[in-house]
Amino acid sequence: MKESLTYADAGVNIDKADNLISTIKQIAKKTRRTGVMGEIGGFGGLFSLNTSQINRPVLVSSTDGVGTKLKIAFLMDCHDTVGIDLVAMCVNDIAVQGAQPLFFLDYLATGKLETVTVTDIITGIGDGCIQANCALIGGETAEMPGFYRNNEYDLAGFAVGLVDNDKLIDGSEIRPGHQLIGIASSGLHSNGYSLVRKICFDVLKLHVDSHIPELGKAIGEELITPTRIYSETVRSLIRDLPIQGLAHITGGGITDNIIRVIPQACGITIKIGSWDVPPIFPFLQKAGNVETSEMMRTFNNGVGLVAVVPENNTQEVLNRLTGSGETAWVIGEVTQLPKDSPSRVKWV
Repeated sequence: MKESLTYADAGVNIDKADNLISTIKQIAKKTRRTGVMGEIGGFGGLFSLNTSQINRPVLVSSTDGVGTKLKIAFLMDCHDTVGIDLVAMCVNDIAVQGAQPLFFLDYLATGKLETVTVTDIITGIGDGCIQANCALIGGETAEMPGFYRNNEYDLAGFAVGLVDNDKLIDGSEIRPGHQLIGIASSGLHSNGYSLVRKICFDVLKLHVDSHIPELGKAIGEELITPTRIYSETVRSLIRDLPIQGLAHITGGGITDNIIRVIPQACGITIKIGSWDVPPIFPFLQKAGNVETSEMMRTFNNGVGLVAVVPENNTQEVLNRLTGSGETAWVIGEVTQLPKDSPSRVKWV
């Protein structure tokens, strides 16, 4: 008689996955907010949408991942901060359109479920949701033997937010003379890590525990720093201040992201040296001999979010940001685009 095989014999441990559910439920409870229905573990996450105070409700959705920053987590065996990154990459994209994040779901795929690792990842996701004031209402943890290398995994996140159509921020009211206010990042955030890893580990032959004097810490500690979550900062600004546009500085860097919210008839002028650049960026630029133009279209260079505001409201916006614990600078302005201009972005 042939041996009777089980799913576990093929590398998928259903019991371990089921046991993780109770841990995930406890993490999700900490993120609970008004509107959440039921608990983690159903076939779908439930959220009751209250639109009584909204004239024309618009749902805003976003999905994203952490990219090759996960490789740093693997090297360091540090998995809680990438969960924060995952939430940040989704909710920041929702926030810049004026929406309040409501709920979040995650997808985690790995070759073999490691209870401690998965718990750390979901704990980080829960922390990110708390920062963003959104609820973790569901997700999927997929064990896929032979698909991923040992101790490696991939992450994807999905977020949904809500905004009144009249308060949707789409950049349509941006005009020449409006000011660009940059809000500080926490470092690299979650973009450009393929270039970062090439410079640090291929060119410089560093290890994650290599101490970098310019940074005052090990390179791994710098690279694993989680992405800032700006949703509550944005909510504070748009409550009563005229914010005409918002840009999340992600892939494409400063050069390509601000212009995404600027009307086609306008350009932008960015003032070089108008903000504080964290030391990780000049370190990478020098070590990799990276052109300044390449730096500006690959990394955030210390600016994680940009707000476009009328000139006479600039100081009020800066005061609000400072009062909420943010560091911010006027980094440029919106300009009238000459018909023969070869570029919509000018550096001065």
